[in-house]
Amino acid sequence: MKGLPARRHVPGSSSPFLRMTGSCRIERALPLTSQFTSSRRKPMKMLRPLCCLALALAFATTVQAQDRPLSPRGEAAAHVGGAYNSEGSYENGSWVVVTYGRPILRGRDLFGSGAEYGQAFLRGAPVWRVGADQSTRFMTETDLTFRGQRLPAGEYSVFAELTEDEWTLIFANWGVKNDFREENPDALWGAYGYTPDRDVLRTTMDISTIAMSADQLNITFMDMTPQGGLFTIWWDDQVATVPFEVAR
Repeated sequence: MKGLPARRHVPGSSSPFLRMTGSCRIERALPLTSQFTSSRRKPMKMLRPLCCLALALAFATTVQAQDRPLSPRGEAAAHVGGAYNSEGSYENGSWVVVTYGRPILRGRDLFGSGAEYGQAFLRGAPVWRVGADQSTRFMTETDLTFRGQRLPAGEYSVFAELTEDEWTLIFANWGVKNDFREENPDALWGAYGYTPDRDVLRTTMDISTIAMSADQLNITFMDMTPQGGLFTIWWDDQVATVPFEVAR
C-alpha cells in the first residue's frame, strides 16, 4: 500500500497563510478573520449613502412642516350635468370647482353673537372672503342657477355677509392678488378693497347650528344629483347651505 505523498515544501512557505495553487503559483491566503472582515465591508459601505439619504429626507420633511401655511389651501369639486354610459364612463359632465384657504379654529370662538356675529372674520374688510389669505375662487364650466338666479359659466371671487339669521353669498368679477403687496386695481387680496359694483350674483344661505364642530373651514357640495345639490360652508358649529342646479 502506497503511503501518502510527502507534503511539498515550498521555500518561504512556512507561513500558514501561503498556499500552493494547481499551477504551482504561490498565493497568500487571507486569515479567516480578514476574509470575514472583508465580506462585511461592502454592506457597511452601502449603508452610508442610505443613512445620508434618510437624514436628507428627514430634514426635508422638517423644513416642509415648518413652511406649511397656517391656513392650507383646499379644493372642493363637483361634476354635474352628465350621465354614465353603458360602459360605466361619465360623459358630458361639467366641473364646478372651489379653491380656498382653510383656516383652523385652534380653540378660538370666532363667530360670536348678536351684532358681533361674524365680525372677527372681517379683519377690517367689508365682507368675509370665505376662507383665508387669497380670495376664494369659484369656477363653473356650465351656467348654474341659485334660487332662480343665473350664474354664467366662468370664474368668480366669492364673498359673504354674515348675520346670525342669514348669510348672503356673493359672486363677483374681482380678480385675485397673489400677494397683498401686489398693485392691481382689478384684483383683491382676500376681501380688502371689495366694493359691490362688480357683483354678479347675490343669494341668501340658510344657517343651521349643529352639535358637531369643524375645526377647519370646509366648503363642499352636499346631497348631489346629476343636476345639482347644496353648496355648503361648514365651520365650527355653523353650517350654511344654498341649493343650486344646472341652468336649463
